[in-house]
Amino acid sequence: MIALRSAGFCLFLTASLLSVVQGQVRWKKVKAMVYTRNGKGYVHDNRAASVEMLQRLAGEVGFSLTASDDPGQFTEANLAQYDVLIFSNTNNDVFDTDAQRIAFRRYIESGGGFVGLHSVMGTERNWTWFKQMLGGTFSWHARNQSFRILNMRPSHPSMEGVPAVWEKKDECYFAKELFPGIEVLMVHELSSLDGQQEEKVREHAGHYKDYYPTAWYHAFGGGHVWVTTLGHDIFNYSDPTFTKHVLHGIRYIVGKSAQRDPHNAYATQPDTPLKFH
Repeated sequence: MIALRSAGFCLFLTASLLSVVQGQVRWKKVKAMVYTRNGKGYVHDNRAASVEMLQRLAGEVGFSLTASDDPGQFTEANLAQYDVLIFSNTNNDVFDTDAQRIAFRRYIESGGGFVGLHSVMGTERNWTWFKQMLGGTFSWHARNQSFRILNMRPSHPSMEGVPAVWEKKDECYFAKELFPGIEVLMVHELSSLDGQQEEKVREHAGHYKDYYPTAWYHAFGGGHVWVTTLGHDIFNYSDPTFTKHVLHGIRYIVGKSAQRDPHNAYATQPDTPLKFH
């Protein structure tokens, strides 16, 4: 058993889990960047804990991790070195210029990988392409409470270690402008909410009835994207189940983004029309 320690917590990953993770990806060659920039508006207090979790995982599994909240990192030349970009609890406008937005988009178009955590759903709310890349944009969340999350795709590589029924305290997120290409991995079981906000839940669930997407992935615009809406409270980032959830999402995306080709990038504006081929 391997112990990872931070801020008084012990996080345990079994040797067998690390063996599985290390066996499918050449982690020593993987370079990742975690980005935590927030624009004007609500700023989550979990960002430092999320970075610490990712730093622990990088040390144990063996990949290289850069942590930044500097939008100046977003140039084509700089992003080319990374196998995956992890947006951890970013929110609102996180880029200063359209040149940075275009560089990020061209990274994805070249075959780059993206992992988004929790309030990433509220990021760049005025940028159509980014919202499509995410799979949607934040609409509302029910109050922080315990509810049930169901694993719809237990055979998917990124769902390894996720319970069939996950009883979890978190924010039940809802989105709007949902992109039709997302592949849903987990869902909120809406009947497990406490019922105190039932009218708002039904309003924001829209045409969904009993279940609503929690996490998903999709191939998008040349790249590969994996998003979880979970992870509001700081305790998540020392919780073994949540940590495995994120780690396997990263592993899946890294495996998909191994072959990148800058010649496939075509955007000249943040909202250059999508190509579906």
